[in-house]
Amino acid sequence: MESKAIGSEFDRAVINKKVREGLPFTDRYHNRFHLEMPFGLINDPNGLVRQDGITHIFYQWNPLGVEHKHKSWAHTTTRDFVHYTVPELAMWPSDAHDKDGCYSGCGLVEGDDVRVLYTCNAKDENGVRTPAQRFGTLMKDGTVRKDEIIIPTNAAGYTGHFRDPYVFYRHGERYLVLGAQRENETGTVLVYHENRADGKWEPCGEISTKYKDFGYMWECPNLLRFGNYDVLVFCPQGLEARPYKYQSRYQCGYLAGHLSLESMELMHGRFQELDKGFDFYAPQVFSSEGRHILFGWIGMPDEDAYPTKERGWVHSLTMPRVLTLRQGKIFSQPAKELRALRIQESAVDLDAAETTAVRASLADGAEALVDITFGQAQAVTLTLAYGLEKVTMHYDRKAQTMTIDRNGMKRGGKGVRTFKLYTDQNLSVQLFVDKTVVEAFFEHGEETATFNVFPEKYILPELVIESEGAMENVTGRVWELDAIQFR
Repeated sequence: MESKAIGSEFDRAVINKKVREGLPFTDRYHNRFHLEMPFGLINDPNGLVRQDGITHIFYQWNPLGVEHKHKSWAHTTTRDFVHYTVPELAMWPSDAHDKDGCYSGCGLVEGDDVRVLYTCNAKDENGVRTPAQRFGTLMKDGTVRKDEIIIPTNAAGYTGHFRDPYVFYRHGERYLVLGAQRENETGTVLVYHENRADGKWEPCGEISTKYKDFGYMWECPNLLRFGNYDVLVFCPQGLEARPYKYQSRYQCGYLAGHLSLESMELMHGRFQELDKGFDFYAPQVFSSEGRHILFGWIGMPDEDAYPTKERGWVHSLTMPRVLTLRQGKIFSQPAKELRALRIQESAVDLDAAETTAVRASLADGAEALVDITFGQAQAVTLTLAYGLEKVTMHYDRKAQTMTIDRNGMKRGGKGVRTFKLYTDQNLSVQLFVDKTVVEAFFEHGEETATFNVFPEKYILPELVIESEGAMENVTGRVWELDAIQFR
């Protein structure tokens, strides 16, 4: 029996036509201002790069189902994070190198070209992987031409979990970081350097950190520069949950400090998580006009608590976030371009004094800016109420903790997340509430939390702010947000 050609199940024209026909979204669970697809499974954002005022956004996509299989790349572009081109299939498994998936990677500009660097995944009949790192070039027809393989397999001393290249620059030289697993099943990050003389990529070794046994795999590394500080972002898998941290299945965080590429040592502070919610993973950061802009995957590997699978699609990307580094701590804030989504005539001001309860009705997609002056209140609870269903965000001043509880929802993932959040007399919260996604920014982005909610019935949410003692002031504003547009 003749074997089927690799990639023959991918008919790009048919798939792209089906995407166009699926827009605008009609499913009540589809979000208004988060990137997602009308069908299939999406996950890691990839290949983020800006060229000539256009931001290119690639992301992993299985257009053939809602399982973690058939890893391909979708592609869209935007100038303003409000208007996007209709996403298209750009790259899919097509040869012996990537027959088992086009895994994660990065983007860069070379001359007039947008290029990508990604991990090819191929397995033999025994399930043994051969991961190869390969460049590609975005063509005028929207496909990625697959070019040279620069690292043909995993390095000696490391398993086949060897992936997610991210290119960075130092003193005019090109380097990349790779997520890896040592043969003793501990995670690490490796560095490679491009030799300008012959174009070959040479290993520099591991980045040495204080975390020698910190999970069994480090995925999705990003190496960022904030002034004179280096920040290594990565996703360690296999950490044990502890009070106030590591409470999701897998983590995503960073080490901030100074990296010497001569000694390959990163002098750094403690590992800090980028997001304290239930559904955040595999972020990628790119630099544009002096800003570090992050997109993340709103999902979690190996979790099965997403009811939209029944509807033929699953997962979203976060809104773009701008990262800043202050005293060794990353602050995350929504990109300023997103203010264009505010429907100004919908604005409702919050202004209450000496009160124990404030209520505000939210639209199908909404933003709420809230500032609370505690006064006598020792605990404050913000509730997103969907009829009888609810998610609560409870702040305890004495414990200096924020607790997010979504056990009050009937569908989708449940659970509780508690983390430290230091305040004095005031609490600042910025909420973006989409149909099934909430992105919360606390204390001007000092902490963030991303999570899904799947109300059983179509009910517009209400924001309720309550306290056991009188709050001195509750001020702010609520807007309805428009949907992002595809053209």
